[in-house]
Amino acid sequence: MSTDAKASKILARTFFNQLRASGYTPTQVIGVATELIDLVTSDIREEGRRPETPDLSPEEAYPSL
Repeated sequence: MSTDAKASKILARTFFNQLRASGYTPTQVIGVATELIDLVTSDIREEGRRPETPDLSPEEAYPSL
């Protein structure tokens, strides 16, 4: 398992444990997870509509250097 996957798993477990410790029911946790997925989905869709920006060379990005 990659480091990123491990970190994601730890974050998810920590978030889940905090929600449950705060009194969220399993159904409410599913609601939170659904909202997170909706937010990510919306963000991905918006990225597809954003105009692409060309990659800049270091000289173009930092003209004063």
